[in-house]
Amino acid sequence: MNFDTPTLEDFERARDVVHVITQRTPLESSRYLAEVLGVPKVYMKCENLQRTGAYKLRGAYNRLSRLSAEERARGVVAASAGNHAQGVAFAASELGIKATIFMPLGAALPKLQATRDYGADVVLAGADFAATNEAAQRFVSETGALFVPPFDDDAVIEGQGTVALEMFEVAPEIETLIVPIGGGGLISGVAAAAKQLAARDGREVRIIGVQAENAAPYPVSLQRGEPVTVQTRPTIADGIAVSRPGERNFELIREYVDEIVTVSDDDIARAIVMLLERAKLVVEPAGAAGVAAMLAGKIHARGVTATVLSGGNIDPLLLQRVIGHGLAASARYLKLRILLQDVPGQLVKTASIVAENNANVVEVIHTRHATELPISDVELELHIETRGVDHGERVVEALRSAGYTVRVGERY
Repeated sequence: MNFDTPTLEDFERARDVVHVITQRTPLESSRYLAEVLGVPKVYMKCENLQRTGAYKLRGAYNRLSRLSAEERARGVVAASAGNHAQGVAFAASELGIKATIFMPLGAALPKLQATRDYGADVVLAGADFAATNEAAQRFVSETGALFVPPFDDDAVIEGQGTVALEMFEVAPEIETLIVPIGGGGLISGVAAAAKQLAARDGREVRIIGVQAENAAPYPVSLQRGEPVTVQTRPTIADGIAVSRPGERNFELIREYVDEIVTVSDDDIARAIVMLLERAKLVVEPAGAAGVAAMLAGKIHARGVTATVLSGGNIDPLLLQRVIGHGLAASARYLKLRILLQDVPGQLVKTASIVAENNANVVEVIHTRHATELPISDVELELHIETRGVDHGERVVEALRSAGYTVRVGERY
């Protein structure tokens, strides 16, 4: 199925519309990421600092601003667990439109409360997004309210594409642009706008999309030449956890996106920690996908490179877990299991070896009751902080050189 491609003029009109409500988020540079990629400069478009905490407001406002008076009177409906919900709720509030947002029963409390605070009526329905979406569609049938899709809509796509226009206004030298992908609303708009803008100016830009490997319908869909539904697995990147491409989005991505790569949850967790430490930016897992791909060696960039930090709405409790996971994935936080003889002084000796190698013990668990242990031995579990992979390996080697049996993160 073919759809009309939004023109550069369409994106520029959308920019004038969305700037009534959105912020021109900063385009920050990262020397560290530039060194990782071996390119002159890496920019990060900080949509995590956008109003409502994500780029979704752009598409939602552009879509709602086009409604007739009769359509506005009917109200709008959306189904979302997070950023789209907040974007529609805020846009509707600004335009004086009644919004009803359907969210899954397990929606994170901060996102649920934020959506209500923006003035929407929130209905909790369904254990997963599919069930939530079905409930929203029934509500539309019963009330005549207008459904606002999260990505498969021309006005939404044009609104999201305004991200690219802002990026190239500040840094027209960008040659490689990396964008997270869920259903495809952001990258289809960004890619179409960026490619057309570059062509008008006689330049080229390479577009790379990034999906979570546990929810990646686009690689197989592009291979088969049509949208395909895949079985998703749990991922921390819930903002891009989509099982099927949008129809409009698929056509635009097939035309304008050069490459799509996938990243693991470990890759994403490392990226979130890096952004906290080096850039002082709080970014949700989906928003960190582009940086994750850089750090994981999935990106072969040329020239000045940029990525979109698409959102910053992360539950503090999840952030706490992700930081711990990211530190472990980066070998900054190691869990060592050490087999010791059950004699006095062993704990002091092992702790001294760790200290001599400039690592820090943060937790100690000492047990002699594990059934898999020899009766004359005990197990010491040390949780230690290190400076990275090489440092962690030196600590482990020092313990082994002293005669201890050491396992990293596994039981005997």
